[in-house]
Amino acid sequence: MRAVTPEQAWQDWLAEVRRFPDDDHGRAVVVAAHPDDETLGVGGLIQRLHERGTTVELVVATDGEAAFPALSPDERAELGRSRRQELHAALRAQDMAGVTVHWLGLPDGKLAEHRAELAERLADLLSGANLCLAPWPGDPHPDHQAAGDTALRAAPVTTHCWSYPIWMWHWLRPDDAAIPHGRAFAHVLSDQERQRKAAGIGAFESQLKPGPDGVEPILSADMVEHFERAVEVVFREPPVRSAPIDRFADLYAAGADPWHVHTKWYERRKRAIALASLPDEHYGLAVEPACGIGAFTTELAARCDRVLAFDPVPAAVEQARAGQLANVDVTLGSLPDDLPTEPIDLAVFSEILYYLSDQDLEATVDRTVAALRPGGQVLAVHWLPWAAEAPRDGMAAHRFLSGHPDLDPIVEHTDQAFVLHVLVRR
Repeated sequence: MRAVTPEQAWQDWLAEVRRFPDDDHGRAVVVAAHPDDETLGVGGLIQRLHERGTTVELVVATDGEAAFPALSPDERAELGRSRRQELHAALRAQDMAGVTVHWLGLPDGKLAEHRAELAERLADLLSGANLCLAPWPGDPHPDHQAAGDTALRAAPVTTHCWSYPIWMWHWLRPDDAAIPHGRAFAHVLSDQERQRKAAGIGAFESQLKPGPDGVEPILSADMVEHFERAVEVVFREPPVRSAPIDRFADLYAAGADPWHVHTKWYERRKRAIALASLPDEHYGLAVEPACGIGAFTTELAARCDRVLAFDPVPAAVEQARAGQLANVDVTLGSLPDDLPTEPIDLAVFSEILYYLSDQDLEATVDRTVAALRPGGQVLAVHWLPWAAEAPRDGMAAHRFLSGHPDLDPIVEHTDQAFVLHVLVRR
């Protein structure tokens, strides 16, 4: 018999997981492979979102009719109907009776064979969603794997994607290499959320009682214990590719200054601290990728002989060129391909490195270091929250940059909004 992991084995690991970000979301789509996955995995988090005014919709891929393989076709159909009723009862128990449920009715146990249909349905339902919660693609259940992987692929690039484990708690252990520890976040349930969730779990009677011929319940007491705790864990599921240029082009099409760089205090304060952090009064050649409309470029130019700035969006480049000093050259370009090869004294990365894929980030940093003169500097400043389009957050981007063997950090600033480093080339 396969060994299971007791709840106590997870306690030390759970204590180290950082908190789920307390962000507002307009519309959240929760994907489940079977009725009860959503309640077990993220019932408390769904309650919190719902209470805060987020529009929550559930998408249930199967009716869970194949939970007990020994059932006849008619008995499976009856179990599927029962599980639908149980899910609605669970929602009522969690004070979420009004939540919309989209039933896809795909075959239980065979989701991997119906990925194309699942992807088509999810792409439509996820359109316009700010948040997606789906089963963890690494969960040791084939339907959870298929549902999670398909949902994450179908989600728009602007959707914040998270996954939740179910059978991981029972079949894996905290030190398992398959678990994405660095992307784990914890939602701490209030007492009321915990009580409601317990009532919601109790509504799934078909899964809590023995099956045909007295077989063990799907949700044994040991299994349920994992979901009675006061903490739910979700994994951040970022994109693996660099953020698409079309995404930023759309932002500029909707407004000439999408980040409000001239009016927002965050932007003005960030530039002031960034410029004050540069240890030298004057630099020779500076390079500024992703310059946007050139607000930082203008201020940087006053302290440099020359500034080469570029951006991949034509609308941004056009604005950045207007009114610039004679020592500034603004062109169309993107990372890593358009970094100059001539020797540079200062490289400025503001709000760009976290948008790069692993491959593009590595190439960008390597090419930058190769172009820096000995003693040349890198200024990096990034927002701390994790953007939906970004493969990583700001802190992770800075850890990668600071880990380069030819760069030494000489200035560090971290506050509640952003992280900043100045590093020098050896």
